[in-house]
Formats: sequence, C-alpha cells, structure tokens
Amino acid sequence: MASIQLKNIIKNYDETKVVKGIDLEINDGEFVVLVGPSGCGKSTTLRMIAGLEQATSGEIVIGDRVVNDIEPQDRNIAMVFQNYALYPHKSVRENIVFALRRQKVAEDEIQRRLVEVSEMLQLDELLDRKPADLSGGQRQRVAMGRAIIREADVFLFDEPLSNLDAKLRGHMRTEIGKIHNKFGRTSVYVTHDQVEAMTLADKVVVLHNGYIAQAGTPMEIYLNPVNIFVAQFIGSPSMNIVDATLHNDHLDIDGYKLPRNKLTSVAYQEEIGAEGIAVKVGIRPDFFNDKNYFAESDNTFNFSQVTIDLIEPMGFDKEVLFNLGNDTVKARLDLRSEMERGDKMDLLVDLSRVLIFDKDTEQRL
Repeated sequence: MASIQLKNIIKNYDETKVVKGIDLEINDGEFVVLVGPSGCGKSTTLRMIAGLEQATSGEIVIGDRVVNDIEPQDRNIAMVFQNYALYPHKSVRENIVFALRRQKVAEDEIQRRLVEVSEMLQLDELLDRKPADLSGGQRQRVAMGRAIIREADVFLFDEPLSNLDAKLRGHMRTEIGKIHNKFGRTSVYVTHDQVEAMTLADKVVVLHNGYIAQAGTPMEIYLNPVNIFVAQFIGSPSMNIVDATLHNDHLDIDGYKLPRNKLTSVAYQEEIGAEGIAVKVGIRPDFFNDKNYFAESDNTFNFSQVTIDLIEPMGFDKEVLFNLGNDTVKARLDLRSEMERGDKMDLLVDLSRVLIFDKDTEQRL
C-alpha cells in the first residue's frame, strides 16, 4: 500500500487550463472520491496519478517516489475504467490473469489469486466466457477482478459504474465498498454522482473549474459546505438557497425573523455586523420538520403557515414545495405528514443548520 501526494498539480492542453493547481494528500489505505461536474478536472487528475496523462507542472508522489517520469506499468497501480477495457478475444479467466502472466508470476500463485478473486466477485461460472457473452455488471466485475488480482499499491476507479442501470449501480457500489474493507488498498475513485461519493468515501474531494472547492469527510462536506457550489452539489435533493437580510439581532427571510444569537453557523463579526446586509441562506430539505411531530425548543425556528404549492410523493418520503419570497423551497418529510396542495403548515428548522453565504462571493460567512 502507499500514500499519494499531489503537489501544485497543473494540467494545460495548449491554452486550455484544465487542472489549475491541486494540492492533495491521500493517506495510506484511504478511499478518496473525486467528485464534481463534467469538465471540473477530476478524470484528468486521476489519469495523471495513473501516468496516462503528463502533468504540465507539479509533483505526483506515490509512497516515497516521485512518479512524474515513471511509466504507468511501473507505478504499481491498478485501474478500473468506465468502459471496462477488456480484451474481447480473451476469456474472463485470461482477462483477469493477463497482467500477472506478463509479470511472469508463478503459475501456482496465479491460480491461487484467481480462485480467491473469482469467488469474491462470483465469477466462478463465467471464467470461460468471452466479454461479449457477459452483461454490463458482469463485465464490470471482471474489470474489478483484473485490478484486484494484481495486489497493487493503489486502486484507481474512473467512473466505473456510470454505464450501469440504477439497481446494478447500487449493487456494485456495495461490492466496491466490501472490496475496499477487505483489502484496505489506497483507492481514488472518480464520479459525478454525489451519492457514490457520500456512500463510499473516507474523504470527499469536490472539484470545481480545475480547483479543489472543498475536501473532507462526507458528513463534514454535507453539514459544513464552504460555499454555495459545494452546498448545492452535495446532497440530494440539493440545498435550498434563498435571499435574506442579515441584521445585528436577526436574520430576515421573507418576513420571518430568525434570532441571530441562535445561528451558531455564523459568528458575529465586525465586517458583517452592520444593519441590512444582503446574504444568501442555505437550508437542506432534510432539516425541515413537520411541527405536528417534532417539539419546538430554544434552538428551533417555526416557519409558520407556509403555503404548500406542490407535493412530490417519493415512497417513504414526500417532498413538498413552498415559497419564501421569490425563492421556491423544498422540504423532505416522512409518511406521517399529510397535506394537500394549497394547505398551510408549520415547519420547524434547527437554527444550527441554517447556513449563511456572502451574496457576491458565495462563500460561507
């Protein structure tokens, strides 16, 4: 196993700047997920770690080696690609053991590893088939088996589940988690799916426009996003962002006055202490509670008599939409809450979960 360090990594394609100075430390055995929208630089960063792309500048360190000038096959990494990258003319067995044969590993050791990997991934009955005879999920398991059998220091996953349907994606996500728990290899996983990021990662790294917007545990990023982009990208449904006015003693959201001394997420600071500062406020849909089923306290605020504009049943949950000023707000409530469109209801929010952002910079205050 090995740690990974990225030191001021920059990647340009001619005049186009894709990765704009990334500094990141990945601990030995850690599962790190790079997440962000298309074009943010996450796959390019992964490919530079793998050696499939050359960094324009900066250092990539795996273990105690600077690997910028080391060929991919000599970095002791294993990569699982989005498109599986299997040899179509070779059987499942031949695909899985191909790298070991090239490394001239002893045949008895190859067979030992093959048995272990095929049992773990339930590939025993597929070993003699060709990739064309497999489903998408089976091909992905073969690709993972090929990576696992190498016993590499680092596993790299480039959106490995994006070609699978929702049910199979959930199953394979669970399998990847089990594999990491079993082997404990340093793993870097790229996805645009924030559900995968939240469920798999020890550390989530949110990329935006070639920079790291925030890095931390899934819950750190979910509860304490540093800016509006992270707040809305992480979490499903995404965080509500509404206009508000910050005063010395309260926060005004469409006439609702939230006591400022209870807003523990924003400290009193001289630069934001003046009357009437326009701000953006973030509240996650999950943090609204139906007053009929939750007790009020000194740390809750009641958005009383909001008018329900739309109800979206989601099975156990339902998502209800209402307006605060010119902004549409979503609350996620459980089955106990019953309402019709046009009804008025009281919704409680824990004041410590109300986040305040600078209107211009969109950074947390």
